[in-house]
Amino acid sequence: MRPLLAAAVAGCAICSAALATAPPVGPLPPSKVQRISTARGSLVSVAVPKRPGGYVWRIARTYDGHVLREVTEGDVGSTVAIVFRAVSRGTTTVVLAETRGETAKAYRAARYVVTVT
Repeated sequence: MRPLLAAAVAGCAICSAALATAPPVGPLPPSKVQRISTARGSLVSVAVPKRPGGYVWRIARTYDGHVLREVTEGDVGSTVAIVFRAVSRGTTTVVLAETRGETAKAYRAARYVVTVT
């Protein structure tokens, strides 16, 4: 019965490793700030250029989920697009970072200040 218990423990360790999230993004390089104004209930999309070589864009900092909610994201040609729904009035900042895979080092950043009226 002990080999079965050892196999179960090993299986749980593998499952927990698979559920682990990416490390937080570290310091960000300077970037331009783009301002977006929109009405409550509308969709807002941000697009960033993608480049080959294992680079990915990630949401780097938390934003106010009471103001915006992510709807979808995906590759559209040579860009990465993230679509949000403007849920309620307010202002929040969406910060994206380009990393190599899911690592902490950011190579590029993009900031969007979104105001919902």
